[in-house]
Amino acid sequence: MNLSTDFTLSKFINTKKISAYYELTKPGITLTVLASMLIGFILGSGSEVDYQLLLHAAFGTWLIASGTAAHNQFLEWRLDRKMKRTQKRPVPSSKITPQQSVVFSLGLMVAGLIYLLAVVNYVAGLVSLLTTLIYLGIYTPMKRVSVINVFIGAIPGALPPVGGWAAATGHLGSTAMWILFGIVFLWQVPHVMAIAWVCKDDYTNAGFQMLPRNDPGGYKTLALILPCLLALIPVCYGLYYVDMNSWLYLAGSLVSSVVFLYYGLIFARDRNKASARKLMFASFGYLPAIWAFVILDLLLL
Repeated sequence: MNLSTDFTLSKFINTKKISAYYELTKPGITLTVLASMLIGFILGSGSEVDYQLLLHAAFGTWLIASGTAAHNQFLEWRLDRKMKRTQKRPVPSSKITPQQSVVFSLGLMVAGLIYLLAVVNYVAGLVSLLTTLIYLGIYTPMKRVSVINVFIGAIPGALPPVGGWAAATGHLGSTAMWILFGIVFLWQVPHVMAIAWVCKDDYTNAGFQMLPRNDPGGYKTLALILPCLLALIPVCYGLYYVDMNSWLYLAGSLVSSVVFLYYGLIFARDRNKASARKLMFASFGYLPAIWAFVILDLLLL
């Protein structure tokens, strides 16, 4: 392709604008949602995985999760402008206008919901709709009101494996499915609290009611983090207990949970940004590790 052709294409394809729209979907978070949904779908499927249905569920989930993430950025773009970690996001940095972001996000959410309802099943569609409504309608505004937003936000964050299970089975009546919900719910509290501690100055400037703002000694934060880290050990054991996974998953999940707890104990000892940062990075690796052991267990044993 010569330079003249490149120039001609650039008139019709604004790659910077496309990149900004992609960034608006929070691809990292959306990937985490997809991974959790896929785990729920695979475990819910048992020995017979319908891969065509899996692709449909993944596409519909990607649409609605991307739209939810994008709409969250629309709702908070003025606050994002006040924080160093978010002021370069597409809307506060004026790469995309607020009007463009709301049209884009609503379009993705509606398309994803219709796709799941029409192509997968109504239970999966309703779980995704509930996830979006709680995240945007309750959690997002609650971040400026009360520190209980952490627990409210953990609910929609833990629903993707439930949606995956619903996509595979068409129902929500399974102990294993709720164990998956529990794993993701309990993981999110130390994950979010560690991020909030590292970024507490930014959150305070923007007016977010995150716990570290009123907890200089770290004791209240610790009282939320440690019980969740401890509870992850028996909850992870639950998948083995209900015969959903075998010893390989059990060993890997228990080691991962103990390592996660270890970094929580380091934070308990020091209660500073350095120890919170270590806990934050440990949280980044924890959930992928758990899902990896689930898949390895199914493939190898």
